[in-house]
Amino acid sequence: MLRIAIILSLFVGLVGCQTPTHTIDPTDPNSNQTPGLNYADFQAAANELTAEIIASPLMVHPETAQGERYVIHISSVTNDTMQRIDTDQLVKGMRVQLLNSGRFFVTTAFDGSDNATREMRELQNDKMVDQSTVQENGTVIAPDFSMSGKILQRNNNLDNNDTRVEYYFQLTLTDLKTGLAYWEGERVIAKVTGQRGASW
Repeated sequence: MLRIAIILSLFVGLVGCQTPTHTIDPTDPNSNQTPGLNYADFQAAANELTAEIIASPLMVHPETAQGERYVIHISSVTNDTMQRIDTDQLVKGMRVQLLNSGRFFVTTAFDGSDNATREMRELQNDKMVDQSTVQENGTVIAPDFSMSGKILQRNNNLDNNDTRVEYYFQLTLTDLKTGLAYWEGERVIAKVTGQRGASW
């Protein structure tokens, strides 16, 4: 009986130590930290990089007063970290802010994120569809700029055996007419974690 009582008390103790499920603020960068990238990290990088693009004098369309805006194509943002992350976590945040700024359009016709622009034009030979409602060819707007970049990870051991993990967010906007980079940005998020918590 004594042995059973000890086991039960240990079980109750372990259950009591578990953190109850609760809702957290995903935008808070100072609590519930992880050695890997989380929502707050992506949001901070997206906010800062987008603010730079919007503030860049080179990214102002010369006919802004007439309602013209630059069109940006998201080319590729590669994941060169040791984690399985979706780079859309960065790109999506930037796309939303660029569009909401009223200064840019972001095309989805060429990056594979929405194939409907091309596929719906194949209805031109579909007898079931009212042809007057089918989108015409020659109306899709080609982009002015291409956005590309990568997310890098570098780990370094500290003297106390902790690990310093650095994440580099590097992006470039290239003018598709000239091939010149009109804007480049980099943001670094660094964390220190115990050896067991390092993400590689």
